[in-house]
This record gives sequence, C-alpha cells and structure tokens, in this order.
Amino acid sequence: MAKYFVIIILLILLFLIFWNLQKNTAPRNRLDLLSSRYIDQGPREVGSANLVTAVVVAYRGFDTLGEVIVLFLAATGVGFLMQKRQKAYPKSNPASEILRTGSDVLLPVIILTGTYIFLHGHLTPGGGFQGGVVIASGFLLQFLARPESRIKVRKLHFIESISGFFYVLSGLAGLILAGGFLDSRFLPLGKWGELISAGAIPLIYSFIGLKVGSELVGILNNLKGD
Repeated sequence: MAKYFVIIILLILLFLIFWNLQKNTAPRNRLDLLSSRYIDQGPREVGSANLVTAVVVAYRGFDTLGEVIVLFLAATGVGFLMQKRQKAYPKSNPASEILRTGSDVLLPVIILTGTYIFLHGHLTPGGGFQGGVVIASGFLLQFLARPESRIKVRKLHFIESISGFFYVLSGLAGLILAGGFLDSRFLPLGKWGELISAGAIPLIYSFIGLKVGSELVGILNNLKGD
C-alpha cells in the first residue's frame, strides 16, 4: 500500500512541475542576441553552411572537446570494469545465414555512410559524433551476426590515439595561427557551400568521427568479451 501511495505522490509532483512549466513558458517571437549573432555572422566568420556545425566546432569548440573527453573516460571505465570478465565466449546458436551475409554486405556501406556524414558535417546535418556512431553501429551488426569475430584492439587504440592527438593539434594550430583554440580559420575558408570549405572544420570533424567511432567500437568489444 505504501508503495502505491509513493507512486501517486510522485505522479502528482510531476504533474505540478510540468503544469507550471507549461503555464509559465511563453513561445519566443524573436531570437536572442547570441542566436542572432550566430545567424548573421556565422556564414561569414566560419564559412559553414550548417550553422549548428559552426556553433559546435567553432564558437563552442571547448564544449565539444569536453564531450570527447567524457566519451574517452566512459570507454576507459568500461574497459577497466570488464577486464576481469570471463574471456571465453559461451557457446550459442549461430546466427542465420541471412544475418551473416547481410552484415558482410552492409558493413562497408555503413562505414562509408558514417564517413560521408562526418566529412559533410559543415554542409548538411550531421558531424563527427553522428558519423562515429553510425560506423560503430556497423560493427555492432557484425558482432550480432558473428559473435566469434575479433577486433584488433591495438589498431583500434592506434586510431583512437592518433585521431585524438591530431584533434588537439588542430586546436593548438587555431590558437597559434588564428583567433583561439580550435579556431578553424587557420586553414582557408574556401568557397561557401563546397566540400573543401569552412576552414579546418571538415578536418576536425574527421578526427572527431574517427575517435568517437573507435571508442564506441572499443566499448562494444569490451561488452562482448574477447
């Protein structure tokens, strides 16, 4: 009885909270000063057709760096917690031939799609995190289709380390050659709307995509067990 009473109280509190939010939240009829500046000055200053990319990579690059660090710590934590796990893979029924064949066909396509997403993040919706997650989903499909498959951990760690190193190096290049850390204008902005444009944003997003993808694949590999 006490359990149901607590549940009812919590539901009432949630209702009051959301009712108060709905009652006191007014729709915006115009942009604030910061948003207006991003829209007005973003294309000229950063050269990115996707303003979200301009904010994430250029104007708020430190936030993106923090997110990459958080993901790295999460991957490290999973690896540490799973290191004492039993390594022998338990016997199970093999996956169907359709799943195994489909995963072999789709894995290169998924990797290519993820690469396309982070290479075109300055032009279309997407970017390094999204592309890295797409790439990791391809390896997840491979793990489901072929549980006995193995990832070469050293190569995975090398990709993660080298992409993170060059990501930080790009930030330092912006600090030395442009206006600040992770300022993408240390490379020419190029022609607006083309693939080779927006300064170093495509390069930075490539490093982010490789790092995020390798870290997520490492997490999946640790959860799967060697």
